[in-house]
Formats: sequence, structure tokens, C-alpha cells
Amino acid sequence: MDQDWEKRVTAAWAAFEDYAEEDAADFRAVVDALADELPADSPLGLFERACAWDSTGHSDRAVPLYREALERGLGEVSPYKGRRAKIQLSSSLRNTGHPEEGVKLLSPELVAPSDELDDAVRATLALCLSSMGRDREGLSLVLGALAPHLPRYQRSMANYARLLVEPED
Repeated sequence: MDQDWEKRVTAAWAAFEDYAEEDAADFRAVVDALADELPADSPLGLFERACAWDSTGHSDRAVPLYREALERGLGEVSPYKGRRAKIQLSSSLRNTGHPEEGVKLLSPELVAPSDELDDAVRATLALCLSSMGRDREGLSLVLGALAPHLPRYQRSMANYARLLVEPED
């Protein structure tokens, strides 16, 4: 989509915190109006609608929209938004009682090309794993993501993260 549309979407999201919880439908209407400017089959519009539902507490309504956006090629149109959709869909799947689907969706992202969303992938995957009772794996991911950001103990934390999931001898 063009730069103007993206700027208006960014502005709408920047104003999100200005909406009271009881005004969530008003915010979704703003996003719907922006999405309506796109062709009906645009994965971008589906993605923005999914985000609006998700951000206003309706993961159940967001899940099918995220799925459809990804099926319609969101990752090809915008690799960054495609990755965001996988993270957010996984979180919503976890919230709706399907963390195993979130794990399947996000696990390949651990070896995808690196970007600023890497830590969000690991954090969301850790939550999905924890919801499945796999806390050690989740903690390992979180420690591994945190280690590079520490001013000291980076090597130790990275080793501890690895040891949480390595089989004991």
C-alpha cells in the first residue's frame, strides 16, 4: 500500500491509548475504515483488523483474521507484518486455549532471518510452551533472549539457558 495509507495506520495505532476501554468499538471502526480503503482481498486490511480485535481484548475474533491474512500472502506483501502476524496469532492461540498451535507456528521463526522481532518471537513462544507445561524450555528461550542485553553475565546466562534444555548425562 502507499506511504500515505501506512502513515494513517501508524497514526491510528499511535492514538490507540487515547481510547478508553469502553470506546474499543470506536477504535476498531477507525481501523475498519482504513482497511476498507484496500482491495477486499488485501492481507494488509485483514491484518490490521485482526490487530484491532486483538488489542481490544478479542483474541477469538482476531485468530481467523490473522490466519486469513497469512493465507492471502501477508508475508510476501510485508515480511515484517507477516512475522508480526505469526507472533500475534500465536499469542491469541495461546489465549484461546491452543498453545500447541502457537508453538508450531512460531518454532520455525527461531531460525528465520533475524530482525527486531526476534525477542518477541522467543517471549511469545516461551508463553506458549509454559501453557503446555514446558516451563524449562520456555525459560531457556527467555534467558537466551535476555542474555545479549545484559551488561554482564552474558556468557553465563546463555550457558544456563542451554543447560535448561540439554539432556542430563
